[in-house]
Amino acid sequence: MKNSLISIGESAHASIPKTGAVMRRLAELGPGVYSKGSEPLEYIKTLIESQASDGADYIAVNLDAFGEDDPQVCIDMMAEYVKLVQKWGRGVPVCIDSSDNNVLIAGLKQWYDADKQVKQPLINSVKVYTTEQILPLKKDFDFAVIGLLVSEDAATGPGGSHSVEELYGLAREIFERAVGEYGFRPGEIFFDSTVFPLAIDMPMELNVPGYTYRAFETIRKIKNDAKMKGVHCSLGVSNCARDLPERRIGVCRAYVAKAIEYGLDAAIVNVAHHYGSVEPDPELLELVDAYARMNGSAERMNEAMELMGRFCRENRKGA
Repeated sequence: MKNSLISIGESAHASIPKTGAVMRRLAELGPGVYSKGSEPLEYIKTLIESQASDGADYIAVNLDAFGEDDPQVCIDMMAEYVKLVQKWGRGVPVCIDSSDNNVLIAGLKQWYDADKQVKQPLINSVKVYTTEQILPLKKDFDFAVIGLLVSEDAATGPGGSHSVEELYGLAREIFERAVGEYGFRPGEIFFDSTVFPLAIDMPMELNVPGYTYRAFETIRKIKNDAKMKGVHCSLGVSNCARDLPERRIGVCRAYVAKAIEYGLDAAIVNVAHHYGSVEPDPELLELVDAYARMNGSAERMNEAMELMGRFCRENRKGA
């Protein structure tokens, strides 16, 4: 299975329990902790180096868990972790990941505050309602960007969620601003139509498509738009296997393989698993396919429910 997936390493994310605990221990060591040798710092070094060795195209850093009480803490930490990626990432560019625009900006500025030439970083993410805060930075800092397809406006699609057309419309709006107003090239734009856990992707009424269906069909629609030729579509894959009893890596592998059929060409993943280059288990691919085709009909919904029920019975912990 040929791997053409742009891999964004997810492992330096403070929401991962072990990683977050190590990051917290490191921060508690006091001034100069990011330059003085310590066990927690050695762990972070290994985390960054291993992702580079495993073929990451970007190394993502997300520290939002530290900014809940004091946003400035997260801003300061992002600057330090960007420097660590520069130091130990073996030339792999950073993906600066945050829901706080100030953290994104701080990370971007720090990336270019370097003595040596660096590769173009990736910013995750911009939304339609944050384009004016992030996209104008292109004038002073070269970067690629992930457009997250969410909106502050009330969704009017079936079941109270955004329809494929609405998600596609958000992509077009971000694209037109990025390319038309701020000088981005199509290949510098990624779109994220959002991963929803398969375990709870079950509409409570008929004629309401599932979230996986909408995410995948939005990718297909974006990739089939000749005006947006060259853009990328990315997903945070690990979320698809949340709350499943077992075989989460296998499910993620099948999810990536199926999404690639719709046009996915980038993903935020654990790069050690080499998603996109190993054939998925046929039964798990069938399971994901059922969710990808869950268009709101009773037949498709029942098929997905039956396959998920079988999967959970066969993979119950301790079974």
